Amino acid sequence: MNLEDIATVKSILSQPQKIVIIPHKNPDGDAMGSCLGLYGYLKSFDHEVAVIAPNDYPKFLKWMPNNEVVLNFEKENSQAKKCLEEATVVFTLDFNDLSRTGQLHTILEEKEADFIMIDHHQQPKDYARVTYSDVTMSSTCEMVYNFMEYLGGLDKMDKDIATNLYTGIMTDTGSFKYRSTSSRTHKVVADLIDRGANNMEIHQQVFDTNSPSRLHLLGVALSNMVILPEYKTAYITITQDELDAHDFKKGDTEGFVNYGLTLEGIVFAVIFIENKEEGIIKISFRSVGDFSVNEFARTHFNGGGHDNAAGGRSDENMDVTIEKFNTILKTYKLQLNP
Repeated sequence: MNLEDIATVKSILSQPQKIVIIPHKNPDGDAMGSCLGLYGYLKSFDHEVAVIAPNDYPKFLKWMPNNEVVLNFEKENSQAKKCLEEATVVFTLDFNDLSRTGQLHTILEEKEADFIMIDHHQQPKDYARVTYSDVTMSSTCEMVYNFMEYLGGLDKMDKDIATNLYTGIMTDTGSFKYRSTSSRTHKVVADLIDRGANNMEIHQQVFDTNSPSRLHLLGVALSNMVILPEYKTAYITITQDELDAHDFKKGDTEGFVNYGLTLEGIVFAVIFIENKEEGIIKISFRSVGDFSVNEFARTHFNGGGHDNAAGGRSDENMDVTIEKFNTILKTYKLQLNP
């Protein structure tokens, strides 16, 4: 953040505000961690604060401190709309395009308020009064920590805030193994631990609580894996019938795409997941090295994200989507085999 933006935010927050904090649709650990961390910080200044998630999110995130305040826009629509109508300030966290909020999209586009964006994805849209965007950051949670520091508010950091921010940094860095994890990231994480975040307990809550049906679904996913050594690529498909047969719950496929990258010689991993309710194939892309899945997703599958982690979608059925992917992949053979 530059000095002008910091001064603007300080001015906006210098008097009591009605604030709404919003993550992207299908929020992940970084989205919910940053929202709940910022919630705790803003509440300490006696602002009236609401967190509105566009839809539901995985059970393995619902243990997080202050999770009970989150309004699900799909299930608590009237209450959420009332909060939005009254809001004087809207924070949008972990996304940079209002279209990422699903049914909230139209409401936010028409909303008159001071918008403040905090996000680390590429190509931000210009909708906010204050835009804090930095694609070099490990996570939005690290940026919320910086945001608090810029405002001189780290003394407000309690155990709950530290726990939420640690959770988001841990999940968005793949437990601190991704390239975006910097020495600064580790310094921030160390401070969060010093302020009360229990790193072992957080890891157990997020990663070590499985149901038998989820593990069986993982078995199906791995058995469906297709390996294309000539393209250094591995992809997984999961149909709606396979999800239904294993009592699928939101978040159950989290991390499945990463298994492809554990194979020797693989630099590009993809998972295709059928969602009949929305009529789409949801796609997650991962890579190691210099192959940009952000550009791949933006160019071919209506998506985007980071250079090594991105998402997309297809409106075709699974067979057509896979055929399209395989055709496109042939044009990237040289990039995948530099």
